[in-house]
Amino acid sequence: MAQHKQKKFKDLSSPEKCWVLTHPFKAKRALRISIEAQKTSDSIKKTNTLDQDGNGGQVDAFRHAYWMASLSKEIGRKSAKSLGKAHEKGNHKQFKKNELEDGIIPDEASSEMDLYNNLIGIELYTKNKNSSRIELIHLVIENIKQGKMKIIKKDSYGNYQDCEGKQINLKQYKGHWSNPKCLVDSNEIKL
Repeated sequence: MAQHKQKKFKDLSSPEKCWVLTHPFKAKRALRISIEAQKTSDSIKKTNTLDQDGNGGQVDAFRHAYWMASLSKEIGRKSAKSLGKAHEKGNHKQFKKNELEDGIIPDEASSEMDLYNNLIGIELYTKNKNSSRIELIHLVIENIKQGKMKIIKKDSYGNYQDCEGKQINLKQYKGHWSNPKCLVDSNEIKL
């Protein structure tokens, strides 16, 4: 998805394949929306609108919330939510295989962050059903800036921190799904 290539069915995780097979009439629309959400996220990353952090930062939060809001509008909230969960289950399987997602090994904190932000995206759509694509983009950005979503705590150099602000040595947690990464409100300033 990161390169905007159409993902082939064989490249999907088994939970995502199950989702496609149980939602055959929605799958093509979901793919189109997923590609559009990734492109929009990539465009925002190139601006100073958010923190430009696509792995655990505001841009990552945007991508998930906007993806879910857009999917909810196109295929329904329940189907969007189940696809989001399937995606995260697929990330856990990637972790077990030591495979990268967006350039990093997925972990528990990233998955929790994504699932939280997915729900916020669905909620934003639910409260703003008549919003245009542009209005949804602005709503998601506004909610991120107001701290209504979650990001992973990092310092200004991009080093992960625990909840006390201590830098985490990720080498220590290699091969572990859980680690001391800390979720914070999406408007927390990096120090």
